[in-house]
Amino acid sequence: MAHEVELMTAGNMWKVLVKPGDAVKAGDTLFIMEVMKMEVPHEAPADGTVSAVNISEGEEGLDAGFVAVVID
Repeated sequence: MAHEVELMTAGNMWKVLVKPGDAVKAGDTLFIMEVMKMEVPHEAPADGTVSAVNISEGEEGLDAGFVAVVID
C-alpha cells in the first residue's frame, strides 16, 4: 500500500533528503520546508521505499496538501 506524504502547510522547500529508490523507516525525515522563517520537517509515516519525489530544493510557493513524496 502506497503512503502519500502531503505538505502540512504552504511554504518553500528548503531541503530534500530522499530520492526515488531510497529505503526509509517510519519517523525518518524526508524533507524540510521553510515556513515563515521556521524549519518544518516532514517524516515518513511508515517503513518502505521511496517511489516518487515531486518536490525540489529551492521550490517556492508550495501549497498545503500537495503530495510531495510517495512511499511504497
